Amino acid sequence: MPCEIFIAPLLPRKEEEEEEEKEEEEEEKKHGGLATPQLSNWTSLPPLYGTASEPIDGGSKLGRLFAHPLYNIQIPALGPEERLLHAEQLMEYYRRKVSRWERHMKLYSEAAAVSNITVTEHKVTFDPDASWLKFHLGISRYALYSRDDLAVPQLLEEMQSMTVIGADYTQDEKALKGACDCTQVVKPSGHHLKLALKMQNFAKAMFKPMRQQRDEETPEDFFYFVDFQRHNAEIAAFHLDRILDFRRVPPVAGRLVNVTGEILQVTHNEDLRAVFFTSPANNTCFFAKCLYVCKTEYAVCGNPNLLEGSLSAYLPGLSIAPRISIPNPWIRSYTFTGREEWEVNPFFCDTIKQLYPYNSGNRLLNIIDMSIFDFLIGNMDRHHYEIFTKFGDEGFLLHLDNARGFGKHSQDEMSILAPLSQCCMIKRSTLLRLQLLTRPEYRLSDVMKESLEGDPLQPILTEPHLLALDRRLQKVLRVVQRCVRRLGEDEVITKDFIKSTVRPQTATDMGKVR
Repeated sequence: MPCEIFIAPLLPRKEEEEEEEKEEEEEEKKHGGLATPQLSNWTSLPPLYGTASEPIDGGSKLGRLFAHPLYNIQIPALGPEERLLHAEQLMEYYRRKVSRWERHMKLYSEAAAVSNITVTEHKVTFDPDASWLKFHLGISRYALYSRDDLAVPQLLEEMQSMTVIGADYTQDEKALKGACDCTQVVKPSGHHLKLALKMQNFAKAMFKPMRQQRDEETPEDFFYFVDFQRHNAEIAAFHLDRILDFRRVPPVAGRLVNVTGEILQVTHNEDLRAVFFTSPANNTCFFAKCLYVCKTEYAVCGNPNLLEGSLSAYLPGLSIAPRISIPNPWIRSYTFTGREEWEVNPFFCDTIKQLYPYNSGNRLLNIIDMSIFDFLIGNMDRHHYEIFTKFGDEGFLLHLDNARGFGKHSQDEMSILAPLSQCCMIKRSTLLRLQLLTRPEYRLSDVMKESLEGDPLQPILTEPHLLALDRRLQKVLRVVQRCVRRLGEDEVITKDFIKSTVRPQTATDMGKVR
């Protein structure tokens, strides 16, 4: 074992890190830029994962990536306890929703007629084979959807075009106004306008309107907790989560929404109707009726009626799939001057490792996965995380509310990686996929660009944001490399999967994938 592993801990932590950074800077200069940490230098790649290292001409890089054995890992057979919902349970819930809607519409139409209010009524469908139902039934102990789940692309397509039959405030906005039971709401926010849209087949999606142009960066003087929410960040985060093979972000699609025909004319919420107005430029606008940005200055406007936004598929209702919100141990201070313990104590993780539920199982490793995901998108606003209660301590973390990502392509906020750098732990599957995404034939920026081309609002990310993903990925691997040098592979890299479901691929095989 190299003596460096024993010498390094004797140095003061700050001095040690500065020394390592100097070494890395020298290495970068030798290579004329960012030096890629090669996985083979500090952990072994088994023959299962192939040896291709040169770019393959032609074909889909994204297709080759998803055909790679690392993206075909077996999971145990799913029994009833491994699935979030049962079909009979969900169908009964669905039928009750339909009946309630029909009763509500009958009463509302009668009241509207008396008040001389025009109501747009759309025909609704009861479809047991709806893609959103299949998506909900596919949620398991391991992820929100399987790698080959055909319901997800179908749901994305439907969210882009399906008729909207209802619009309302989300539950957390209602909770802030005291209009619903706050104990049933996972995480109230209220900072930025978002709406719940109901589709013709009763699918529900959260709509976040465009607040910032693609080429605008977050102003330098903005604190993370007052940053804009970006609809394109929600879309890009879903695609990145899928590329990393976490599958913990619900499906998100972009859509041009007619704010008059698809929100104002179909909403039955008088509070929402009351915040619509026509701007001096003759555009239809509306604003949030909440605790914070509740003025016309913060309105979003169509052009004159059409407005870009992201649609995020709703998860199953809390009444049939309860989930809880848990404070992130690496929560940031939400004051202008305060600092949390992890920001001043480099040994903070030693304390966390002693506490339930982080002292066993995968919870801490899942937080580290989440920190890597947040670092890549530049999201500093992960104050809580959510889990489905059915799966207990071993359930995966939901990567929700990603709209504050992709704000600054020119800055890499290393503090987001504190869970990784302080705990020096990572899942082997996560590490291998990150390394794979540095290779020319699977380069992260390239597969992200290809994946995002399928969204109707493309381009979703500008080129500087795509290139920032490659740069940040290098930095994640460097943090892991420093940990391995200090502690050794066995302490840092956790074995967490079984075996691939497909045979090893050669460069020729991968070239055939379309």
